[in-house]
Amino acid sequence: MALATTAAAAAAALYLDAKYHIRKDVATIRERNKVAAKVQKLAKQNRLSAYYQFEEQVLQRKDAPCLWYRPDPAEPAVVHSWTQTYDSVHRFAQFLLDQGVRPGDLVGSYLINSPEFIHNLLGMWAVGAASAMINYNLAGDGLIHCLKIANSKILIVDSDEGCQQRIHEVREKLDELGIRVVVLDAETKRSIEAREPRRPDDTYRDGVKPGSPLFLLYTSGTTGLPKACAFPTAAATAITFPRLRSTSLQPGDVWYDCMPFYHGTGGTLAVTCLLTGVTLAIGRKFSVRNFWRDIHDSSANAFAYVGETARYLLAAPPSPLDKTHKVRAMFGNGLRVDVWEKFRERFGIAVINEFFNSSEGMLAMVNVSRGPFHTAHVGHHGLLERRRFHNMYIPAEIDHDTGNIWRDPKTGFARRAPYEQGGEILVACKSTADFSYWNDPASTEKRFVHDVFRKGDVYYRTGDALRRDPDGRWFFMDRLGDTFRWKSENVSTAEVAEVLGHFDGIVEANVYGVELPSHDGRAGCAAVYIRPEMRDSFDYAALLRHARKGLPRYAVPIFLRLVDAPSLMHNGKQSKVAPRREGVDPDKIAAGDSGKDQIVWSKPGAETYVPFTRNDWNELVAGKVRL
Repeated sequence: MALATTAAAAAAALYLDAKYHIRKDVATIRERNKVAAKVQKLAKQNRLSAYYQFEEQVLQRKDAPCLWYRPDPAEPAVVHSWTQTYDSVHRFAQFLLDQGVRPGDLVGSYLINSPEFIHNLLGMWAVGAASAMINYNLAGDGLIHCLKIANSKILIVDSDEGCQQRIHEVREKLDELGIRVVVLDAETKRSIEAREPRRPDDTYRDGVKPGSPLFLLYTSGTTGLPKACAFPTAAATAITFPRLRSTSLQPGDVWYDCMPFYHGTGGTLAVTCLLTGVTLAIGRKFSVRNFWRDIHDSSANAFAYVGETARYLLAAPPSPLDKTHKVRAMFGNGLRVDVWEKFRERFGIAVINEFFNSSEGMLAMVNVSRGPFHTAHVGHHGLLERRRFHNMYIPAEIDHDTGNIWRDPKTGFARRAPYEQGGEILVACKSTADFSYWNDPASTEKRFVHDVFRKGDVYYRTGDALRRDPDGRWFFMDRLGDTFRWKSENVSTAEVAEVLGHFDGIVEANVYGVELPSHDGRAGCAAVYIRPEMRDSFDYAALLRHARKGLPRYAVPIFLRLVDAPSLMHNGKQSKVAPRREGVDPDKIAAGDSGKDQIVWSKPGAETYVPFTRNDWNELVAGKVRL
């Protein structure tokens, strides 16, 4: 009887754990508490600077590979040991001190991925400073704005010709602001290399606190000028070893990172390697042609991805390198539903780590996907975590006509949406001091809403709509501002893009709403990138049938914009700003950067997409055509 009772209890425990994921939540909670205790311990020891964690790895790993880098696909790769990297970091530190950099400074970095990026970043940590990591594609006012926010007096610039040209165009303005430009050209590199690799004294790092910037990250700037967010030093401890656990990597393994280091995903992943003893294989830029060769030659066990990069790898012709690699895991964000399992199957990736976060860092989740249950969602909470976050991550109903949170006309309060239905996720805050953009109080205030569910409460607006199913899986619905209204219905751009992405020949579908004369709301439009070899024979009628079968009638795109290149921004995500602004107006399209793009449409009564002509546009303007 006792054995039977024990067996029954064990079976019940296994069932409850499988249903509610208790062990997973307990492990997460323990890890969170362990990280908090470690940060507290480092603070008491006055050794919070991430430099010390890097130094620990150097002492343990010495002559083992630290950095792998191949700047030219035609050349052999260069490998730097941990000791060599340590010396290079100290040479950069001495160079920075000679340039006048002091503890607490934010130094502008306008650099492409390279070992020098890493040496510069850690050299700043060594002297108690931090890097303002600026997108090297930025030019003009956007570039100047980023430097002014950081109050940088020095800008470290890549020797790349494009970077040089963009800096040259604003040189006069930089001089007016007293910002000194230091170019990492061959002469400067020789000067740095000639220095003694002296370790800066610990006193340089005495002022580092938990909230001190590890570096500044900038938002994408899709809705205006970029905003700066300090990635706090304490977060370096919080992200590192949990990432190793979720990817099953160990010190000595290799992580390939060709995502831009100035971006949160690429930059924090590089830091993860440097603080945990994992070899960082550096890709200068993302390249479909070079990706799997770099993976193969570096013996990478994991790689980083962002946005649509996985889609482009999947669209490439099959290669012997597709599965002749050592990759066990991939880590990133923005992997689309229609790509997920196709990618896993073709390239043989055992673990997909899809995380959800932003530069602001107020809502963080991760989905460790090893099988069908964890396919195509952005995070997962078991029963314990669901209870913990029940009043912290709250879906609120949205007024889609205004884009604001819906408010009851009588009480003025918002309405909480069921998790299964979803809504914009609001993050509960003690006060507005819980988050701030760097030196930008006006933009900070816009991220908060007050008196939401009761008088006096305050919440952070994520701007993202998510839902959570009864099993605790979080699914991304849409970015607020991307959803549009048509025929009095809300259209999810993510849903439409997913359906179109399943159609053979479509590599990418970037979905948005366009304003039309004499029509309310926005009509659906998709900028589609079709495989070049299929363009002449592409079956538009079959695509329209496919869309009508998979989508509500109001969500089927009326227009397609045929593009010759993917619509990626610098961070690997799709840009909707210009195509949404141009709409289907022939004059605006012709005047834009992609003026040769062709528009096709499902003309009223048509069973296929046909060319959208200037005469069609004129009839819309004249009100002769109703959609």
